[in-house]
Amino acid sequence: MSQNPTIAFVDDDPRASELFARFAKTEGLSVQGFQSVSAAQAWLGKHSADLIISDLKMPGLSGLEFLEWVRARDQTIPFILITGFSTLDNAIDALRLGASDFIKKPYDPEELVQLAHRMLRHEPESTPDFSQAERAMLGNSAAIAGVYRVIDKIRDVRINVMIEGESGSGKELAARAIHDRSDFADKPYIVIDCGALTDTLLENELFGHEKGAYTGASSTKPGLLEVASGGTVFLDEIGNISDAMQVKLLRVIQEQQITRVGGVTPIKIDVRFIVASNRDLAQMVGEGSFRHDLYHRLHVVRLCIPPLRERKEDIPVLIEHFIRHFAARYNRPAERFEAGCMVRISNYNWPGNIRELKNMIERAVALSSGPEIRLDQEAEATPPWASARIRHPAPGAADTIDADHPTLDTLERRYIEKLLKEYEGNREKTAQTLGINKSTLWRKLQGYDQSIQDDILP
Repeated sequence: MSQNPTIAFVDDDPRASELFARFAKTEGLSVQGFQSVSAAQAWLGKHSADLIISDLKMPGLSGLEFLEWVRARDQTIPFILITGFSTLDNAIDALRLGASDFIKKPYDPEELVQLAHRMLRHEPESTPDFSQAERAMLGNSAAIAGVYRVIDKIRDVRINVMIEGESGSGKELAARAIHDRSDFADKPYIVIDCGALTDTLLENELFGHEKGAYTGASSTKPGLLEVASGGTVFLDEIGNISDAMQVKLLRVIQEQQITRVGGVTPIKIDVRFIVASNRDLAQMVGEGSFRHDLYHRLHVVRLCIPPLRERKEDIPVLIEHFIRHFAARYNRPAERFEAGCMVRISNYNWPGNIRELKNMIERAVALSSGPEIRLDQEAEATPPWASARIRHPAPGAADTIDADHPTLDTLERRYIEKLLKEYEGNREKTAQTLGINKSTLWRKLQGYDQSIQDDILP
């Protein structure tokens, strides 16, 4: 493989190729974009690629036909297929035809870049690379370091994991990290939302079916557990499955074999199960609504994802990543929040956890018009964090900045005053801490009354 890997990216939507190329460039990857399979075939006839990524449905030749063409000439080059949920069966067929992996629309370009890295056999670092944000489980807190320590301890064993945590805390991201950092990261990773499927659909998705198993089963379809053999299956919202499905799943986990719907021949599999639920599974066991034997089969390793309010020191890292991510996606100049916003954000409890923070930043970046994101740009709706009170260790103390429910402008003035006193009037250090330049700080100071300037300036 070349020092700067080249990816052939095929999608009839040129914007998809441009967006992916923008993210890939920051990771040292070169992208050749094509809007048709025939154009990609012509280029590959004269050049070589280290990885191919192709959309499934396109005018002219499809992604499946392209895959067959590639595999007839090269059995080793990694091939990633992009598919919609409605064409998931075709994606599974593609895995059987030799695709390395697939990703469902709508996908995150950064996630696709990281999948490309795995296909190119870029080994994960021994410790999390927070600067690259390969997941959204970012931060330098002791809580996140503890999560990664557990993940790294089980990287070489195919052991079942139960992930616990509040909604939006990053359970699916943790599951992906477990697979990505394992010794079988090049094997399939499949996510199944148990809460979105009925028993019949879930059984069909998990186990597959034989031709003629029921009306409409015109061909044999392998189940997702069969497709994922050798890799990982993440069963999200497992607390929602019925008693009957719990019994079937228990048997599969114990015996590591499945039987397709309408079939009689057992099929051996080798799958590591990761499960999560927004319900308390231990409590459900006590109530009798979740089987204790299934619970203990899955609860071999327990991984607890801390809520964002317990790892607030990670908020600046997350903010930096999300601003950079959405600024690139929406082509905005946003770089940072103004100092007053940062204080409020850091003191809000974020009941929706990382998901709420991410959604807030996406909206703020989309509405931004300059490098500094200001609170007043969200005139039509005040975000909940804007009213979060700033906690301080000693109410009434001389350096308290919010003892009387101040306005945001007053809060900003008091914060600047506090910093200037700490830095003994050094405007350069104050401006650096605030994330603004000295001229901006000077204009703010000029707007304050003279008595305040006399107090805070030497």
